[in-house]
Amino acid sequence: MRNLSDLSEKEILALAIASEEEDGRVYADIAEGLREDYPASARVFSEMAGEENEHRRELIELFRQKFGEHIPLVRRQDVRGFIQRRPVWQIRPMALETVRKLAETMEYETVRFYRQAASRSEDASIRKLLGDLAAAEVAHERRADQLIAENLPKDVREQEDEASRRMFLLRVVQPGLAGLMDGSVSTLAPLFAAAFATGRSWDAFVVGLAASIGAGISMGFAEALSDNGSLTGRGAPWVRGGICGLMTTIGGIGHTLPFLIPDFWTAMTIAFVVVVVELAAISWIRWKYMDTPPLSAAFQVMFGGALVFATGILIGSS
Repeated sequence: MRNLSDLSEKEILALAIASEEEDGRVYADIAEGLREDYPASARVFSEMAGEENEHRRELIELFRQKFGEHIPLVRRQDVRGFIQRRPVWQIRPMALETVRKLAETMEYETVRFYRQAASRSEDASIRKLLGDLAAAEVAHERRADQLIAENLPKDVREQEDEASRRMFLLRVVQPGLAGLMDGSVSTLAPLFAAAFATGRSWDAFVVGLAASIGAGISMGFAEALSDNGSLTGRGAPWVRGGICGLMTTIGGIGHTLPFLIPDFWTAMTIAFVVVVVELAAISWIRWKYMDTPPLSAAFQVMFGGALVFATGILIGSS
C-alpha cells in the first residue's frame, strides 16, 4: 500500500475515477435491492447512481485532457487510509433506514477524505485537484438532497417508513418474539422438574441446557420451513429461522445458567428471578411492537409461564 502523498496527480485522478465508479455501483445495487418493496426510494438511488456515473465521466474527460487515454488501475485498497466501502450484499435484507444512512455516510466520508487529503498535500497542483474534487462532491450531495425531495415527498416517505416498520416486525420481531416466548416458557417444565426431582444443580443445568438447545434447533427449522416468504413478504426463511432458533435458545439458557451455582437453593432463587425478568421482557416486547395492551400482554405471558412453571414443580416433586 502507498500513502496518498506518494501518489502523482495522474494517480490521484485515477483513484478518484475508480472511487466514483464503485460508489455508482453501490447505489445501483441498493436501488435493485429496494425496487420491490420501496420503489420510490429505489428511484432515488438509481438517480444517484446516474449522478455518480456522470461525475465519473467528467473526471475521465479531465484525465484525457491532462494525461491521455490510458487510466492506471488505482483502487481504494491500494492507498493507505482511503475510505473502504462495505459490500452491499453484506447488509441484506436491506432496511430502508440503514441504506439511507449508508448513502449519507458515503457522501460525507468522500468529501471529508478529499478535504483532509488536500490539507496534507504539499504539492500545489495536487492540493488544488483534491479541493476541486471535494467541491464537486459537495455539489453532488446537494443534488442527492434535491433528488430525495423530488422523488420522496413527505407522504410517500411516510408510507415507505411504515412499510419498513411492518417488514421489520415480520422479518425480525415476530420470529424473535416467538422464539423467545417458546424458549422462556417451554423449557421451564423440564428444567424445574429435573431440579426438584434430583435436588442437584448440575443435573438441572444439564437438562436445561439440552432442552434449550433442542428447542432452539426445533423452532429454527419449524420457522424456516413454515413459509418461504415469497407471498407473505416475511423475508428469507433461513434468516427468520436463525433468528427464531437463536432467541429460543437464549430464552431457555437465561434461567438455566443460574444452576451452575453449586448451592441448590441459591441457584433456584436466582433462576426464579430470571424467569420473572424474562416474562416481563416478553410482555414489554408484545406491548411495544405487537400493539398488545400492556395489562393483557402481562397477564397472558405471566399466566402461561406460571402454569408451565407449576407443572415442572409438581412433576419434579412427585
